[in-house]
Amino acid sequence: MTDAQETAADVSLRTTGGGPPDDGGSSGAEAPIPLLEPREGIPPVIADEAALAEVIAAFAAGTGPVAVDAERASGYRYGQRAYLVQLRRAGAGTALIDPVACPDLSGLGEALSGVEWVLHAATQDLPCLREIGMIPSRLFDTELAGRIAGFPRVGLGAMVEGVLGFVLEKGHSAVDWSTRPLPEPWLRYAALDVELLVDLRDALEKELDRQGKLEWALQEFDAIASAPPAEPRKDPWRRTSGMHKVRRRRQLAVVKELWEARDRIAQRRDVSPGKVLSDAAIVEAALALPVNVHALAALNGFGHRTGRRQLEQWQAAVDRARGLAEVQLPQPGQPVTGPPPPRAWADKDPAAAARLSAARAAVSALAESLNMPQENLITPDTVRRVCWEPPSVVSAESVGAALAGLGARAWQVEQVTPVLVAALSA
Repeated sequence: MTDAQETAADVSLRTTGGGPPDDGGSSGAEAPIPLLEPREGIPPVIADEAALAEVIAAFAAGTGPVAVDAERASGYRYGQRAYLVQLRRAGAGTALIDPVACPDLSGLGEALSGVEWVLHAATQDLPCLREIGMIPSRLFDTELAGRIAGFPRVGLGAMVEGVLGFVLEKGHSAVDWSTRPLPEPWLRYAALDVELLVDLRDALEKELDRQGKLEWALQEFDAIASAPPAEPRKDPWRRTSGMHKVRRRRQLAVVKELWEARDRIAQRRDVSPGKVLSDAAIVEAALALPVNVHALAALNGFGHRTGRRQLEQWQAAVDRARGLAEVQLPQPGQPVTGPPPPRAWADKDPAAAARLSAARAAVSALAESLNMPQENLITPDTVRRVCWEPPSVVSAESVGAALAGLGARAWQVEQVTPVLVAALSA
């Protein structure tokens, strides 16, 4: 009996009648069943090496896929480290691990080597899991599976309700998971997040197979599991919210200096940068170019709550930007690699603009016929690059090779090549 079937049979967990729906989704005649408690109760938080060793042994001896989730403290702490790791596997039950107390989980990762890990929105959790030594060799992403299968809502709660007929309580998703000790309601929420993840995986596998898309999804999962860690973002200060208002190079320099000063302080204090100084305040200072602390204090975001010492450190950053020589000022935009923005194509290369228009329409129609988001069928950047610099001889072989060279998976090449050949040849 699966987790979902056992939960449905346990009337103490229900507030409404009825069992889980068929694999095709929630039945309109049956109300979804709220999940109120983990089956074995809330497990104790693993916070020492002896308890961790017991968990590693139990999960190594378990069977089948392992459900994995991680909770971060986005908006509260600096960076994206994990503050709680949840796992569930048949034969091992559920484990909640404190990666602050147990920062090296490589032993657990090794014990689960070769096991399929089931995650929801895997690319969000893999970086923080990698930091603590947990790197899957195989995975199943239930969110991505839902996208490929054509589900209109792919959040975990929506998927569990729509596919399995259960309601997950999602009230603690944005709390400060660095809090210690973690409150019991948060731990209950965390345990329930992995309670039915393997059941969801099994149901989605059946649905993907029914639609003839299972091999497509498996290729996507393999690509995620084998992808190297992301390169550090170049000039991250350019992503400051409100940057579109900043036009002059001297103002850009102020944004850069303030952003970097804020980042150093946030990292040292281990708090979210936005709690140190808001993006809006950075942009306000860049536009105003204040000449002293008094002028800075008059700006939005630098009000009466900002202490004298803080104002002085922000003004010092502004002064550094004001003192730069002209040749030291940042350029208005980052160096462009690849095609220019599509809005410029009509002027720069009308033929390329026509190719892109035809290709976008064809890819959009194909995605609609396959009942999946266009960006999951093929990335917009890949389409732009092929249209900007198409093969000298347009054929199925040359276009397919171009797509593969840009990172498209085999299933994407097979599906998209015919429509791109037609668009590029039009």
